[in-house]
Amino acid sequence: MKLYEQYTRPFLIAGVLLFLLGLLNGFVLQQFANPRMALSAHLAAMQNALVLVVFGLVQKYLHQTAAAARWCYWLGVYGLYAIWVSLLLAAIWGTSGATPIAGAGFSASAGRENTVNVLLYSGSLAITVCTVLVLRALIGGKQTDT
Repeated sequence: MKLYEQYTRPFLIAGVLLFLLGLLNGFVLQQFANPRMALSAHLAAMQNALVLVVFGLVQKYLHQTAAAARWCYWLGVYGLYAIWVSLLLAAIWGTSGATPIAGAGFSASAGRENTVNVLLYSGSLAITVCTVLVLRALIGGKQTDT
C-alpha cells in the first residue's frame, strides 16, 4: 500500500463525519444557551469538514515521509475537531473570552472559559502546523512510499 493510500480514506471519513455532526448541530441551534455561537459552531464544522475532505483528496500529490503523514493526519483531525468542539462548548456554556463578538453578553466560570480557550487555541495551532506540512509536502520532492 502506498503511503498516501493510508491517509486518504481516514481523512475522508473524518471530514464526512464532521460534516454530519455540523448538520446535526445546525438542526438544534435554538436549543443552546447562545444560539449565535451555536451558529458559529455549525458553520465551523461545515467548513472544517471540507478542509479534511480536501486534505484527503490531495494525499496522492503529497511528497512526505511516513512520520510527516502521520503527524499531518492527527494534527489536522485534532485541530479541526477541537475548534468545532470549543465553539460548541462556548454555545452550551455561554463563554465569551475567546470569542468576544459571538459571545457578547455571555459569561461563564473561569474553568469553562479556560476549557474553551485551550481547545480553540490548541486546535488553531494544530491545524496551522498541519497546513504547513501539507503545503511543504505539495511543494516537496520525491514521495516516500514507506
